[in-house]
Amino acid sequence: MNRQAENFYAGDLFGELHQADAAIDAAPARLGWSDYLPGLVVCSVASLAAAWLAEHYGFPIILLGLLIGLAMSFIASVEVTAPGLDFASRHFLRAGIVLLGLQVTFAQVAGLGWIAFAGTMLVMACAFAAAIVAARWAREGREAGILAGGATAICGASAALALYGVIGRDRLDRARFSVALVGVAVASAIAMSAYPAIAQGIGLTDKQAGFLIGASVHDAAQAIGGAYSYSDHAGADATVVKLARVAMLGPVVALVALWLGRGEGGTNSAWRKVAMPWFIVGFFLLLAVNSVVTIPEALTGPALTLSKALLLLAVVATAMRSQLGLLIEAGWRALVPVAVASCASFVVALAVAILAID
Repeated sequence: MNRQAENFYAGDLFGELHQADAAIDAAPARLGWSDYLPGLVVCSVASLAAAWLAEHYGFPIILLGLLIGLAMSFIASVEVTAPGLDFASRHFLRAGIVLLGLQVTFAQVAGLGWIAFAGTMLVMACAFAAAIVAARWAREGREAGILAGGATAICGASAALALYGVIGRDRLDRARFSVALVGVAVASAIAMSAYPAIAQGIGLTDKQAGFLIGASVHDAAQAIGGAYSYSDHAGADATVVKLARVAMLGPVVALVALWLGRGEGGTNSAWRKVAMPWFIVGFFLLLAVNSVVTIPEALTGPALTLSKALLLLAVVATAMRSQLGLLIEAGWRALVPVAVASCASFVVALAVAILAID
């Protein structure tokens, strides 16, 4: 990439700042809140627009946020917005991931029963493996497969954001990340509508349909909503299956961090090899607290809303900093891992539902 064409500020999802070589010394040592404000305002307005459109027209909010952010990617060339966009993509992302820990408990995972739990883990493993194989075939690299596989296997955009945090921009550029995120959002939206209809057409029971939808639809809200459109019983089962997948976010991200080892700006010390990202530790801590203490709905409900809002802001900020030229260069090959992983997830989940779920 021609570094002279880069923005004054550019960064990976967590926003480590990089300047053009000629301007490194000119970077401010400290930034005040007034420096962050322009970027945060622009990002917030775009996110509110995505939320309004999603509410009134029924489109997935993450997909709308991505598209609006990409359409406004010219904003990243305005120097004054860079610190705020960087702050949103880094801190809002981490906080949003941590708050997801309040949405699931160990008891809910245990309540699946060993057959359904084993089936869910099988679906996740097959989706992950299929994405890595497809990425290699498409010559997109191992990291693109990990991102697509994790997003498909766990919880869509939230998992993609968390995984990109440990993959880093040095291994996978923002353009391919944005393409993968769009692919995951589109695939999840299609699945939410198509899978209940397929389950109805082949005569699955409520429990089988709940497992199929909960184990194969990427986004949590769309998985639960699609299952409830089938029946209340299917919706209840799908909720537990989906929450079990969400609970795997921490372990999977931790394993990926160990697998990949040294990242951008990182070290190769023994501690770095075994340490989990702090936001995953926070996710685990809240999950543990939620498992042993009954947290009232008055707190968990707003926490989920806040988590979604923070993740939306992070997605929009990241999309705004993506260069459209690189998106075009990424091409259709960047979508192959997501498509293959989605198909594998559905096929395996359907097989488990028919053969193992009564």
